[in-house]
Amino acid sequence: MTPTEPITTASSARADERWLAPRRGRWRELLLLAAAIGITALAYLNLNLATTGAPPENMATLAGGMAGIALLFHLVLWWRARYADPVILPVVTLLNGLGLVMLHRLDIAEGRSLGAGVASRQLMWTALAVVVAMAVLVLLRDHRVLRRVTWTCALLGFVLLLSPLVPGLGVANYGSRIWIGIGPFSFQPGEVAKILLTIFFAGYLVGARDALSTAGPRLLGLQLPRGRDLGPILMVWVLSILILVFEKDLGSSLLFFGLFVAMLYVATERLSWVLLGLTMFAGGAVLAWRLFGHVQQRVTMWLDPFSPEALSVSNQVPLGLMGMANGGLLGTGLGRGRPDLTYFAESDFIMPSFAEELGLAGFMAMVVLYGILVQRGLRVALGSRDGFGTLLAAGLSFSVALQVFVVVGGVTRVIPLTGLTTPFLSAGGSSLLANWTIAALLLRLSHDARAPIPLDDEPTPTGDSPAARAAALQRGTPAAESGRAHGTGPQASPRVVMA
Repeated sequence: MTPTEPITTASSARADERWLAPRRGRWRELLLLAAAIGITALAYLNLNLATTGAPPENMATLAGGMAGIALLFHLVLWWRARYADPVILPVVTLLNGLGLVMLHRLDIAEGRSLGAGVASRQLMWTALAVVVAMAVLVLLRDHRVLRRVTWTCALLGFVLLLSPLVPGLGVANYGSRIWIGIGPFSFQPGEVAKILLTIFFAGYLVGARDALSTAGPRLLGLQLPRGRDLGPILMVWVLSILILVFEKDLGSSLLFFGLFVAMLYVATERLSWVLLGLTMFAGGAVLAWRLFGHVQQRVTMWLDPFSPEALSVSNQVPLGLMGMANGGLLGTGLGRGRPDLTYFAESDFIMPSFAEELGLAGFMAMVVLYGILVQRGLRVALGSRDGFGTLLAAGLSFSVALQVFVVVGGVTRVIPLTGLTTPFLSAGGSSLLANWTIAALLLRLSHDARAPIPLDDEPTPTGDSPAARAAALQRGTPAAESGRAHGTGPQASPRVVMA
């Protein structure tokens, strides 16, 4: 045996693993996609049998169209992100599909035809959102490019978030001013701002985390932050209070402030920031409750929704609670309940619609699906090879988790009711576009985290060979530090995270 044979064998084994690992992940994804489409098709069939007594005439067309869209996305992942997480796409496909089924069920209850109902518009928005998500995967070859536009994302995010306050542009609907109207179209800018501000928070915190992690004074055994480091959290707190007071939107206020505090904790690993953030938000909410009538109405509807004062404003919460109670453990069955009696059953109250017809079991199954999506996102964050990727993946995951918590907590009276949409389920084009973009970013991040470290004769994602980085390390140049941070330098961890 020549001295080079073991090296050749090892290189061949590594090459085989680099080829087999993505194939295994993509085949698992394809099987899960088939299961997601099958569940959606079965729910659609069950709904039509319950309401009309016959299978739907367009069953094959809709199932085939959904399967075609999912397969196209799957092929794009094979092409551009073959190491991407194999669970994220099937989960969001199932959530989106079940949302379409429930919207079709509400169309039937309201007497809307298939072509003129909410479900048909949602289907068109779904196709557009999937195209946008695929474009993100194709165009964004390396997530670290987003760090270059940190402050641009900050500017655009803050402008979009406050744009509903502009006279003539913002539109007030049912007490909240979170929409902008352009001609016959309306748009919820907070959905896009959510992504932009997550990118900004990740880019800012990865550079400032050393200063923010510095210990300050101790109080009751808790290490507090230094006073000079309170500027960022105070700025986001003021923004959240402005949203709560002027846009009258508790949900967005809680979402953005909670997102920043969660990412701040991930960056610094200091519990004191979380306690400080909770204290600041609670104090601001109490102050707003004492000063503003619309906040007092929300609190009254939360504490005692059956009181005459609350019912004089809205009976939405009582109707939702009675619908969920009617569903019991296993539900009335698809098409056999009356979720249409609740206002905004297709948007704010789509989760109670599922709870009534699928019962507590179905409701918890939906929550578990969101839990799986968040868990896979946090898994991506743990496997990321750079700090920006870790914070971005964690932030995107927390944005979904917080939004689901705000929605589910509102309809179950854990917190006051808000006007946020349920990701992938609720009717709304801006929500679908934003959440499919989040899914695409998580898939890109997971590919970057799972792809093997390049072999010695291959260039790294930044265009340098490992040999060049080793030479740079000997010279003490910044390129070596960059390679180490990206997991490609000679002292980088040799781990390869597979699906």
